[in-house]
Amino acid sequence: HSSPEPSPQAPLAVLSKVELRVSCKHLLDRDTLNKSDPCVLLLMQSQGQWMEVDRSEVIKSNLNPVFAKIFMVDYYFEEVQKLRFEVYDSHGHAGVGTHDDDFLGGMECTVGQIVAQKRVTKPLFLKYGKFAGKSTITVISEEISGNNGYVELAFRAKKLDDKDLFSKSDPFLEIYRIDDDRSEQLVYRTEVVKNNLSPIWEPFKVSLNSLCSCEEKRKLRCVVWDYDSRGKHDFIGEFFTTFEEMQKAMGENKVQWDCMNPKYKIKKRNYKNSGVVVLLDLKIHRVYSFLDYIMGGCQIHFTVAIDFTASNGDPRNSCSLHYINPYQPNEYLKALVAVGEICQDYDSDKKFSALGFGARIPPKYEVSHDFAINFNPDNDECEGIQGVVESYQSCLPKIQLYGPTNVAPIISKVARVAADEERTKEASQYFILLILTDGVVTDMADTREAIVRASYLPMSIIIVGVGNADFTDMQILDGDDGILRSPKGEPVLRDIVQFVPFREFKNASPTALAKCVLAEVPKQVVEYYSYKAFPPRCPRPETPDSNLSSPQ
Repeated sequence: HSSPEPSPQAPLAVLSKVELRVSCKHLLDRDTLNKSDPCVLLLMQSQGQWMEVDRSEVIKSNLNPVFAKIFMVDYYFEEVQKLRFEVYDSHGHAGVGTHDDDFLGGMECTVGQIVAQKRVTKPLFLKYGKFAGKSTITVISEEISGNNGYVELAFRAKKLDDKDLFSKSDPFLEIYRIDDDRSEQLVYRTEVVKNNLSPIWEPFKVSLNSLCSCEEKRKLRCVVWDYDSRGKHDFIGEFFTTFEEMQKAMGENKVQWDCMNPKYKIKKRNYKNSGVVVLLDLKIHRVYSFLDYIMGGCQIHFTVAIDFTASNGDPRNSCSLHYINPYQPNEYLKALVAVGEICQDYDSDKKFSALGFGARIPPKYEVSHDFAINFNPDNDECEGIQGVVESYQSCLPKIQLYGPTNVAPIISKVARVAADEERTKEASQYFILLILTDGVVTDMADTREAIVRASYLPMSIIIVGVGNADFTDMQILDGDDGILRSPKGEPVLRDIVQFVPFREFKNASPTALAKCVLAEVPKQVVEYYSYKAFPPRCPRPETPDSNLSSPQ
């Protein structure tokens, strides 16, 4: 069957997330008295610079560490993403020093290489391309795909064997997945509970993919250890289970296992166990993609807000940003059409709200910062992009461009509608507000406050800067360079603003502008509904080949 034509929604392809896990073998020993205490840093290359993305826990005195840390990386099929792993010997409180004498070696590769091979083992290199002895690093990748969810588990143990002479054991629990080739993959390592034979460990989340490769009958090995600061942990006991068996712990039920030490079982005649481990609670969370929400009937409602302040210049003058040239649309229209055309695919009624701000409007010619450009106060919607274009052209001669550039009122107006929508408690409508403006906003404090409020609602904001003003201050609103905060210091819940100067796209195709400003939207939609734990409305039928039927 021939592949269908690429649809206009191609730029909204949702990238996938990849989990990376790291282990090392034969690390160099940098410590004179005991073994190195390794820690791994993950760096990503952006614009030629290596930036630290994340770091693992420190594992005490161990030259063959298996790190429990899961590194999450966004995987973009269409670009080369360079990674660098650096292993350091850490020294207690000072954190990870990046001194040469603590450097145990580094390795570079790309996300694509790890994803394609699923498992990459490479030698570690010191400075100047020197091998770090026989040291190697292994990185294993797992893709987090739409059909798999994650599971939250809460374990405790009772009456564990005491391994310590002068105090009680310091137990921690490890869960391993047993793969088809009989190898074991560490899925999770709990924290250590000090001096306690009946510990309650903190609940934790793991993806179903990493726990059991989405096969509920896959064998899992769970091991309880007594922690030792010199890295020589004492084995307390183990048990085997499956995700299928764990699911009995949903609701009020608990599941428990005997924690067995096979040596004692052979040696001691009346040996029963070395304690019991109890699964107190299990919750399954589904992970959905943007397309799951769209296919479940979520509508994207599109609002455009146009800047009619005096700085645009008199619309009758050909130098004005609002000049209507019969042969060539102005920048406002170009930006509106480019973004609107993609949004309209996701909106079944094809009606767009169109608002203006910063002008004096009839009949009384008072300044308004949120008027309907069709001058219908009861219904600000226009039919399709064409309807917005026509309303825009017919309203220009009727209004008087004025000021200041206040955008908080429009953000708040859309937020009120979004708040009503949120009360339905389902993923039925998501709001995109496109603000087209020729200058830096005047009401920056109010705008920041309004954005922080809006970040809790089903909406995203795209701001396109039109003309040649200095838009430096607008970059603050786009949380990419650090977290946007309200004047009182409250951070946004999620990054919902994308700011782009139109001039960067002047000579590019309209699709390039749309692709750039809409690139973040799918992620923002998924983040919002995941935070609210709203599933898609009528989910598409499960594919028959998926092993996990949809747990609700």
